[in-house]
Amino acid sequence: MPRGDGRLSHDLDPQRPGPQDACGVFGVWAPGEEVAKLTYFGLYALQHRGQEAAGIAVSDGSGVVVYKDLGLVAQVFDEPTLASLRGHLAIGHARYSTTGGSTWENAQPTIRATPAGTTIALAHNGNLVNTAQLAREATARGLNSDGATSDTALVTMLLASRPDLSVEAAALEVLPTLRGAFSFVFMDETTLYAARDAHGVRPLVLGRMERGWVVASETAALDIVGASVVREVEPGELIAIDEHGLRSARFAAPEPKGCLFEYVYIARPDTTIAGRNIHAARVQIGRQLAKEHPVEADLVIPVPESGTPAAIGYAEGSGITYGAGLMKNSYVGRTFIQPSQTLRQLGIRLKLNPLRENVRGKRLVVVDDSIVRGNTQRAIVRMLREAGALEVHVRISSPPVTWPCFYGIDFATRAELLANGLDNEGIRRSIGADTLGYVSLAGLIAATEQPKTRLCRACFDGEYPIELPAGNLIGKHVLEGVDKRVVADSGTAGAPHDHEAGADRSAPGAHPLVASPGGGDALHRP
Repeated sequence: MPRGDGRLSHDLDPQRPGPQDACGVFGVWAPGEEVAKLTYFGLYALQHRGQEAAGIAVSDGSGVVVYKDLGLVAQVFDEPTLASLRGHLAIGHARYSTTGGSTWENAQPTIRATPAGTTIALAHNGNLVNTAQLAREATARGLNSDGATSDTALVTMLLASRPDLSVEAAALEVLPTLRGAFSFVFMDETTLYAARDAHGVRPLVLGRMERGWVVASETAALDIVGASVVREVEPGELIAIDEHGLRSARFAAPEPKGCLFEYVYIARPDTTIAGRNIHAARVQIGRQLAKEHPVEADLVIPVPESGTPAAIGYAEGSGITYGAGLMKNSYVGRTFIQPSQTLRQLGIRLKLNPLRENVRGKRLVVVDDSIVRGNTQRAIVRMLREAGALEVHVRISSPPVTWPCFYGIDFATRAELLANGLDNEGIRRSIGADTLGYVSLAGLIAATEQPKTRLCRACFDGEYPIELPAGNLIGKHVLEGVDKRVVADSGTAGAPHDHEAGADRSAPGAHPLVASPGGGDALHRP
């Protein structure tokens, strides 16, 4: 899928998407500020993490309103909409679906009313692995999912199902029962909350503004709203921010396992994770690549944009000239207009075009961040040869991706991963390169400046730090299947469904949350 900011992701071939990004979350507590606009710009900085849907929840102290829809941040929100979202705290979400299909019901933030009249809105980056178990427990308690099939909606429902507890106390009960990767921002009428799983798989940072606080998936989102970085939200930590200030509680002992693929591809180059600037890490990966896989060549070129820092590093490490060989269409964005069959056959030429004068007659080193199915690299190698390149040497700034991710990145299935069925020589032949070199896992880890023990490397080495459920009770559409099984087992198949988003029919006296066609969830009090 093309990135909303014009940067390319691996979806250069729309029929064969590559690894899709984790979601982006943002939250702000800042009385006197235009919190909806701050959240909009924060999400804009996080657009690369998800382009399927966007949403913002705001509160003025008396009620919570959510506006969300499918599409990019700039497509979902305009000036009048943002002006109508008034309050002193807000959360936002840019979604790529990792649990639940790409539907409006699964767009975030999710919203739920408690029997006591409190409203909870929640946004999630990551993916739970015990979703099926949690769904069964919720059904056994008589809780209604109201058509949503995301793990996020399930967590929101569980938080709202404890009427005798405050939201903060309910969170301290619910969070320890969740297994998997989660970085949450959530809110009620008066308080902003942030929580990160015990392993800290997905990033989450805390920032300070002159008149408030900000939490976000990446430090780049803090920069865009003028917030200074305070620290990362710690693994296993719950933060609450309200008129009394900031307070912190532990719900689990920290066992850090930060995602290694954030350093390779997901995070923006101007983001810092665990004290390490991502651009600097990627340049160092390129230098390491040059050391591990040298080759005689005339020009080092990146696959823009994700291959650029590593290509700079490869040129520095090898002494080979760095230059441009592929130009991208900076305004690809996300279009809902499908190309004709003639244009579709052009494939990546809609997104990339070779600089023929630069590559003709040259021996090229082409640097990219990863190979998943191999379709992108195969098309690029062919395009460069057609443009007159003498040799095409492919260098990859990550080890072979041989295992799927269950913690928030939607890779292909293991059967579709090119490196799962072929060795290095087989992959080289498959993509048509003269030579192929991947950075070693040790070299990649060294570039992060993090100990191996503090990183999740599962997509590269198959060592999953969070135990996965047995059987097939995992995956993007697990709740669709679980919901069907639970309905059949309970003998209620064919019962009518209530499509009022977020309404908890198990809670007598709960205020209904009515979904508007334009994409807003509003809390209507009688």
